[in-house]
Amino acid sequence: MPEVLTPLNQSSLTPTSEVAAEGRILVIDDEAGIRESLEVLLTLEGYTVEMAMDGEEGLLKIEQHSYDLVLLDLALPGQSGMELLPQIHERYPELPVVMITAYGTVDNVVEAVRAGAENFVQKPWDNEKLLADIRSAIARHKAEAENIQLKRALKQRYNFHNIIGKSEVMLRIFDLVSQVAPSRSTVLIEGESGTGKELIAKALHANSPRKDKAFVPVNTGSMPSELLESNLFGHVKGAFTSAIATKKGLFEVANGGTLFLDEIGNMGMDTQAKILRVLQDRRFMPVGSNQEIQVDVRIVAATNVNLRQAVREGKFRDDLFYRLNVISIDLPPLRSRREDIPLLVNRFLDHFSKENDLETRKLTPDAMRALVDYDWPGNVRELENIIERSVVLSSTPIIGTGLLPGHITGRTFQDALLEHNPNASLFDILEDIERRIILEKLERCNWNQTDAAEQFHIPLSTLNQKIKRLTIEIKKKGRE
Repeated sequence: MPEVLTPLNQSSLTPTSEVAAEGRILVIDDEAGIRESLEVLLTLEGYTVEMAMDGEEGLLKIEQHSYDLVLLDLALPGQSGMELLPQIHERYPELPVVMITAYGTVDNVVEAVRAGAENFVQKPWDNEKLLADIRSAIARHKAEAENIQLKRALKQRYNFHNIIGKSEVMLRIFDLVSQVAPSRSTVLIEGESGTGKELIAKALHANSPRKDKAFVPVNTGSMPSELLESNLFGHVKGAFTSAIATKKGLFEVANGGTLFLDEIGNMGMDTQAKILRVLQDRRFMPVGSNQEIQVDVRIVAATNVNLRQAVREGKFRDDLFYRLNVISIDLPPLRSRREDIPLLVNRFLDHFSKENDLETRKLTPDAMRALVDYDWPGNVRELENIIERSVVLSSTPIIGTGLLPGHITGRTFQDALLEHNPNASLFDILEDIERRIILEKLERCNWNQTDAAEQFHIPLSTLNQKIKRLTIEIKKKGRE
């Protein structure tokens, strides 16, 4: 029997046993008054605080001890904080660093973030805001570490690729999949659209004795019955007008492996009867043939329709339902496992940043809170699309609420304007808005500039001029 995955011990994520419950913070600042003030403030909050007066001492302490966060002054004797930051980030990429300075400019902020800073705090600081930034940075650091540990554990134990979750309900599903995968039993996966039903089906296949054979997915709800039957069972030459050659069906293609029937709740009644026969006898006849073919196929079905209700309404065969429902896996909507959202967000940020050849993007605390609080009617698929959009539209490594859709944040257009740097000129603000609008339109047009120009009702030459002026990087090819 496969090893059962138990929830990971949170204490295992802390660097050492001596770390306080709130975390260990290193302050690197040459001003004694600043160090003392931060020590008092952070100690009262439950943090363990250590001090360094310059970069050399700071690096030595980081090498000797484990920390959850570094507060780094920009202006230090010898090496500046800006020179020290990339060294810390290169050696300890998972260690969050918050810069503190009396000389905060937009250029400094951008440079620090590009070098790996988590945030940038201006002296004199507001205590509540500073503490909130520190809590968010440490929480994100622990979430990222937990994400890595969870993915490693899942791959080692179950070969679960692309599935992320630490919530109790997801851990129970991982356990169930691990127990069911080695069997021959038919599995019915139920859940709302976008919850990851195909990923679970692939995990069942990858952890089964059939893993070296084909995994064949088919969307049974998107085809007319005649076309679906031809695809599933194949046909012989001349079976119908367009059958100019014999075609092998997907049941035969999946022989020895797994056939994933998605959206099975939308399948027509006639096709349901034929699927039932295959489940019972493991035999079928291609369209137009009188010769039976025997197959050894495991069936995994999925639906976002309540099949029990469909049976009561006479829209789904009860005998087929009972054949499919040998093992049932009910995937929860994303709103029921909100603790998994930060893990998924960080995973998607990393993926789409790499896919677009960008520095790894990070969310501000406010943006992350907005995503966690949203109800996600489109579930994980909707979250993935929102993160991809935000990464593509971002012009800096930090993604704030301004790049999230208004229906998620409740923001108005006027709110978005006010979120710009207070020192930005009206020209800069309008230019930024124009850049975002053009980027979004190009993304919607799959980066086809001609289509985008037509939808903007402007000449292509005008759009190209704007793209050049706004330094917009054009993708060679959009995502399929």
